[in-house]
Order: sequence, then C-alpha cells, then structure tokens
Amino acid sequence: MRGAGGLSWLLLRRRGLPGGTQRRSGSCTEQPPTRLLQPWPPACRSLGGPMAQYGTEQRGRLHSPDYRLYFKNSKGKYISSFHDISLFAEANEEKDCPAKRMKLSGSEVVLNMIVEVPRWTNAKMEIATKEPLNPIKQDVKEGRLRYVANIFPHKGYIWNYGAFPQTWEDPHHKDGNTGCYGDNDPLDVCEIGSQVRSLGEVVQVKVLGLLGLIDEGESDWKVIAISMDDPESQKIHDIDDVRKFKPGYLEATVDWFRIYKVPDGKPENQFAFNGKFKDKAFALDVIQSTHEYWKALIHKRTDGGAIKCTNVLVGTSPYCCNENDAEAIVGLMPPYVGEHSAAKEVDKWCFLGQ
Repeated sequence: MRGAGGLSWLLLRRRGLPGGTQRRSGSCTEQPPTRLLQPWPPACRSLGGPMAQYGTEQRGRLHSPDYRLYFKNSKGKYISSFHDISLFAEANEEKDCPAKRMKLSGSEVVLNMIVEVPRWTNAKMEIATKEPLNPIKQDVKEGRLRYVANIFPHKGYIWNYGAFPQTWEDPHHKDGNTGCYGDNDPLDVCEIGSQVRSLGEVVQVKVLGLLGLIDEGESDWKVIAISMDDPESQKIHDIDDVRKFKPGYLEATVDWFRIYKVPDGKPENQFAFNGKFKDKAFALDVIQSTHEYWKALIHKRTDGGAIKCTNVLVGTSPYCCNENDAEAIVGLMPPYVGEHSAAKEVDKWCFLGQ
C-alpha cells in the first residue's frame, strides 16, 4: 500500500464546496480540418489562462512517422514536455523554472495535464519519452502507425486522454496494490469535461479518482480528472460525483480499457480492485509517489534506461541543457508539412463477438 499523506493532506473533506475560481485556457480559433486531431497551427499562440505559459511547434507531417509536436515556454524557448512543464499548476515563469508547490483553488489541488489524444480521435499520440525534449508523436508498432479501433458503441477515445508531466511509473518498482511493475511512462489521465481539447494543450485539472489497469502485466494507473474551466467542475469533486452527474461514464471507461486491444488479437485487459474505482485521496497518493519516482529519474538516482531526461528548466538535474542545445535538437527535425491524410481504419466500427 502506498504511504498515506502525500498530496491528499491538502484536501478538505467537506462536500458542497465550490470547485474554485475557473480559469479558461487559451485556444486558437483557426484549426486545420481533420477528423483525427486538431493541433495548433505553427504560428498559433495561446490567448490567455494557463496555456499562455506554453506554446507548441509542429514538425514533419501529421499522421506520419516523422511528425513531432514540440513545446515552448512563455518566452518562446523550447522545453521538454515530460520534465519542464510543471505537474503543479501555475509554474513560476518569471523565474523560468517549474513550480514546486501545488496551487489550491478552494478545496482542490490543481495539476497540469498534457493532452495527447483529444476526445473522439483515434491516433495513438503520446509523449516520446525516449527522444530529447520529449515531443508528442504518433506511436508506431511493427512499422505501422497505431490507431485505436472504434468498438461499438465507442468512437475513438471517449475522454480527452493525456498525461501528468513530472510523473513516472517506475518499471523497477513493484506496486503493492497491483503486484505489478510500472509501465515506464508518465501517469495517464482521462479528462471527462465537456470540451474537446486540442493536441498538446496544457489543461489545469482537478483529480477525482483512479482506475487500476493491468496492461500486459504492467501497472498502468488511469487518473480520472476534470478541467477546472469546465462548468460542471463546480459540482464534481470526487469519483462518486461522476456517477451522479455523468451516469454510465465510469462503466463505459472500464469497458473501453477492458476491450480496446481485442481487435488487435490481444486478450482483454485486467484490473486491480476488480475494476472498482478508487477515490481522490488514493489517486493523489499515487500521483505523489510517481512524482517522487520522476524526481529520482531526473536527478539520476535511478536507472532510466532509454528514457531521455534532457531538460532546460530543472537546474539541479545533471541532464539540464542550455537553450541553444534545445534549439539545435529541434532544428534537426524536418519542417512542418501542412498536408496530411488520415488512415481509413478510423472510420471502421468493430463489433465484438462476431
């Protein structure tokens, strides 16, 4: 069992408290037409709110193996999505370093989530943990770009799917709850708000609970969260509130994770706790522990294997590089190509049991 305390001591256990001040993230009005993803155009910059701290730059061609989405800070300097974007909302950009403390909004702990896959899309985009500066790219398996199947009645991902920066599920650590080792990735997040987010968007969220997925023998926690700027965030504070205000969503989430690899010929996934969701306090303890594993990783206190820890803002890290080095890394990538085509498989609907 993970140690008690961690982030959860900050929570006020009373119900009925407001979700805190809402902050609306910046967004671009101009979006490229695509059924799969809606990345920001190369010249686009955020207009306000938390996303004003971060920008993005595309390289290569979308839906091709060479596509990369790099991140920039408020000064337009390239940064690592994995290491330089703070887990805690309200990074101190004036001092040009990630925030080390959590922002409290009312009774809530506010964290930054990086959107890897917008809701209803199929392309399996992910933070490239094994590349310098950790851009977002589309996963490739056996030489093919990966897309998740549409399994009736679902269409693509049913939440805005992404990850918490500055977290790491340590593959050397055997979890006491699951009996499995970590999956070597940042902690996954399912954001359940009503807005369809954009690829690479940094969203301030509050944590509601957690699902313990066992994916091919590895611990793969799925945190359930809602964006702070969502209208329903004022009334949804814990996992039980999701059942009340979004009936069927949690059941659909378990079903989705259970069967999403079946069309690829793999068996159904298994779950810790018999597929039951854990509450906010449990989830925050998991987040705290994965943040500590990340600290060990970025300071070279544990073996990260092929993971690239190149960063610009974590000054105490032996992997910290200067802005010129970061610019050189991005400069090696091909320029952005606006034209792209979607795989036809994203329009196919799978019916299991046939």
